[in-house]
Amino acid sequence: MRLDHIALYVKDLEATRLFFTRYFNATANTMYHNARTGLKSYFLSFADGSRMEIMTRPDLQDDAKHALRTGFIHVSFCVGGKEQVDRLTEQLRSDGYQVVSGPRTTGDGYYESCIEDPEGNLIEIKA
Repeated sequence: MRLDHIALYVKDLEATRLFFTRYFNATANTMYHNARTGLKSYFLSFADGSRMEIMTRPDLQDDAKHALRTGFIHVSFCVGGKEQVDRLTEQLRSDGYQVVSGPRTTGDGYYESCIEDPEGNLIEIKA
């Protein structure tokens, strides 16, 4: 058994697609559009074969995101090493994204940072 993909509803589908393709080297398929429901989606594929589906539709509710809540909290990307974590984190910071923590070595020994994507979702960047 393997995890096939994760899915994320977003307000701005194109900004989210560009974020993951630019900073995390994702490849997007052709956008799917269901004219009846208004659903639009892309599957983003990453080099290791993992996938993320990003979706939007006109009737979404955008509740506040709280870090200390139940449910999925972040998506984590392993970028290869400390220098890559530092470089990507600084690039995201200079491009105006909010760095929530790090880069730092965590209590359990991981070197990581955490940023917010264009929708305020937490993205962990690990060595």
